[in-house]
Amino acid sequence: MINDALVAIRKYHGISQTELSSQFGISNSYLSEIENGKKKPSLDLLEKYSEQFDMPVSSLLFFSEKLDDGSVVNVATKVRMASAKKIIRLMEWLSDNGKS
Repeated sequence: MINDALVAIRKYHGISQTELSSQFGISNSYLSEIENGKKKPSLDLLEKYSEQFDMPVSSLLFFSEKLDDGSVVNVATKVRMASAKKIIRLMEWLSDNGKS
């Protein structure tokens, strides 16, 4: 799900994948793999997103689906994930329909 959040954040700010990969100093194909969920973003890359979009890394980590051991453990985690999905859908809608 973090990949969906990164796409939504980028699109919300009206930045192309090519533009962002250039600003981050990474290849467009690498950013594409991250945004498609084929690769996980590194902490270094999340820090670049944090700086670029002026938001804390912890806000980005909110969209991480699983804990380090890969398990979803409790009701609080499930609620967080449901909230994260709704936030992503809202950001996608705002990107597609113009920001207010």
